[in-house]
Amino acid sequence: MKYIAIDLGLKRIGLAYSAHKDIVTPLPAVIRKNRNQAAAEVQTVLKEWEADVVVVGLPLGGSSEDEMRRRIEHFMNLVDFQGEVFFQDEAGSSKEAEALMKGEMKQIRDGRIDSLSAMIILQRYLARK
Repeated sequence: MKYIAIDLGLKRIGLAYSAHKDIVTPLPAVIRKNRNQAAAEVQTVLKEWEADVVVVGLPLGGSSEDEMRRRIEHFMNLVDFQGEVFFQDEAGSSKEAEALMKGEMKQIRDGRIDSLSAMIILQRYLARK
């Protein structure tokens, strides 16, 4: 199985890939200009990496869970992905990603932290399988 994780944000969309349960690689993030452009770029990544499964980070248990789930489902409809889509709790993944960057680059908003966050989300999902 080939997995792509998505950390969906309003400005950047972090992406990570795994074809092996124990190896997860961050991919270049998508810089979001508008939702149609972002959905098209994510769709291209999913096809290029031949993804079977998409794992999307979602803040589980909070007051925003239902709203975020609705937004993610709408975005994934725009992406038009035919495989399975799963949700994984993303709580704390951005802070973990910033810690991995060792502080010196966390102010740079080029999507690296977002993709590291997607990597953490996918690692969590795969650890449960």
